[in-house]
Amino acid sequence: MQTKETITLSGVPETMLQTVYARAKESSGRGAIRDRKAEETIGGLQYDFSMADRDKAMHSGVIARTIVLDRLTGAWLQEHPGGTVVNVACGLDTRCYRMEGYGRWYNLDLPETIAVRQRLLPENGAISQIAMSAMDDWGGTMYLTETDVQRIFSVIAGRFQSATVLAETMNPMVVKRFREKSIEGSHAKFTWGVKNGAALAALLPEFRLREEHSLTEGMAEFVPVYKLLGKIPAIRNISNKIIVLERK
Repeated sequence: MQTKETITLSGVPETMLQTVYARAKESSGRGAIRDRKAEETIGGLQYDFSMADRDKAMHSGVIARTIVLDRLTGAWLQEHPGGTVVNVACGLDTRCYRMEGYGRWYNLDLPETIAVRQRLLPENGAISQIAMSAMDDWGGTMYLTETDVQRIFSVIAGRFQSATVLAETMNPMVVKRFREKSIEGSHAKFTWGVKNGAALAALLPEFRLREEHSLTEGMAEFVPVYKLLGKIPAIRNISNKIIVLERK
């Protein structure tokens, strides 16, 4: 009988267990996404996911985000074959196993997170892992502060002459009012939000806004009513967004 890994984390790093579980559950169930690597990872873990099972809002958000980011990342790689991808605050993200066409893929996160990742997702070849904070000379933005976000983008600009950044953001009103049960169980807190892509770009003088996408686009793939709801400006505006920025 295979021995399962016991993982002990808290705070923001613990949220990666909730998100990989959501992808695995969707992949093996309804199938709005297919993530075999997530299924394998969860199958090898000893962890109480009961709170994640009850948190439908978290599950839907994770799957919608996955759909939108997979589409945008795949499109970027088609435009830039052999390109380099850096997944900042990667957690247990498995996108590197679903994408094709990159030259190098770097998964970057805090040392304690990468230590867990190396146990569960050992990587080599074109995929590498970097154990460091994104603040150290180099999250979803909702776990950061405005100053943190500006510092991360400043570091990216300092390292790359050309870069396209996909960033998930949360509306400030949602940051104040909305709570995800499974995230609160890990004692992580939403701390910062921004209204839209134009507002984010205004904070980042070295980047320009290319496009932005509401997670309603991903929701529409498995909850058909969002094909209509996503056309309502108020609903699109309050939804989390994937904002695409390019270095000037």
